[in-house]
Amino acid sequence: MIDETILELTPLVGVTAACQAVGRPRSSHYRHHRTSPKPAPPAKTRKRQPRALSAAEQAEVLAVLHSERFVDMAPAEIHAVLLDEGVYLCSVSTMYRLLRARGEVRERRSLATHPARKKPELIAETPNQVWSWDITKLHGPAKWSYFYLYCIIDIYSRYIVGWMVAPCESAELAEKLLADTIDKQHVDRNRLTIHADNGSSMASKPVAFLLADLGVTKSHSRPHTSNDNPYSEAHFKTLKYRPEFPTWFGSLEDARAFLAWFFGWYNHSHRHSGIGMHTPADVHHGHADTIHEQRATVLTHAYTQHPERFVRHHPVPLALPTAAWINKPPHDPNSTNEINN
Repeated sequence: MIDETILELTPLVGVTAACQAVGRPRSSHYRHHRTSPKPAPPAKTRKRQPRALSAAEQAEVLAVLHSERFVDMAPAEIHAVLLDEGVYLCSVSTMYRLLRARGEVRERRSLATHPARKKPELIAETPNQVWSWDITKLHGPAKWSYFYLYCIIDIYSRYIVGWMVAPCESAELAEKLLADTIDKQHVDRNRLTIHADNGSSMASKPVAFLLADLGVTKSHSRPHTSNDNPYSEAHFKTLKYRPEFPTWFGSLEDARAFLAWFFGWYNHSHRHSGIGMHTPADVHHGHADTIHEQRATVLTHAYTQHPERFVRHHPVPLALPTAAWINKPPHDPNSTNEINN
C-alpha cells in the first residue's frame, strides 16, 4: 500500500517529498524497487530467415542425399555432380547443416583408440639402481653421413657407465653394449632398471630378451615425450655444447678418440651441480662422503679464522641429493625433476 502511494505521489511532488509524506526513507524505497522481481520480458518470436529453405525444399535435399546414388558420397561431391547435370539444390554447407541436425554427420571409419600410456616414475637412491640410455647422431665427414653414439648414464651418480660409437644404429650392437656394461658394473639380478625411449633399438626383441635373462627391468618413455628421458637428453646437450665439440668428425676413429677424452673428463673432472658439485666418479664409487667431510673441514677452518665474513650462518658444503627421480610424483613435497649437467 505504501509503495502504491509513493508511486501515485511521485509524478506530483517527486520521490523525496512522496517518501517524506508516507514516512519511508528514500533509500529503502529505491532498494525495494531494485530487489523486487521484474516481470519477465515477452518471449521474442524468431523471424524466419527469408533465404532459408522451405520444409518441402529441405525434404527434397534430404531425399537426394539419402538416395542410393548419393548415399555414399560426400556433400561436396554430390554438389559437384548435380552442378554438372545442371541442377542446384542448395550450398554444400546447407547440406551439412541438414545432415548434422539429424545426427548423420560423423566419422564413418573405425578408428583405433589406444589407452593412455602410463607415465614412468623411477627412483634411484644408490648407484646402479636406474640407468638411462639413448642414441644420438654425430655428423660424419660427408653430407648426410653420421656416426651413432650409444650412451648409458647412471641417473643417481650421473656416471657414464657405458658408451660406444658405431657406423649404424643396430639392436645387436645395443644388446652387446648393455650386456658388457652390466657385466663390468657387477650388477646383481633384480636390482637394476634401464630406462630408454621407444626407438627401434631400445624397444627391440633382442634387447628385451637380454634384459629379461639378466634380471633387469626395462622402462620406456611415453611416445613423443622427451621429458620422460631427461638425463640422457641433458647429457647429450652437455656433450654438444662443449666448446671442444667439433662440427663434424672425419672418421669413426676421430669420433672415438674425442669421446674417450670427453667421457674421461665428464666422469672424473666435471663438477656436477646436480650431485653437490662432486664428480660422477666420486659419487658412483662412494668417495663423495669423504670429500664432503673434507670440504666441511675447510669451511669450518675458514669460519674460525674470519667469522665476520659469514653473515648468515656457519658455511656448509652442498649436500648430496638423497634420490634421483624420473617423473617424481606430484604429491611429493620436494617434487622436482630438474636435470643439470
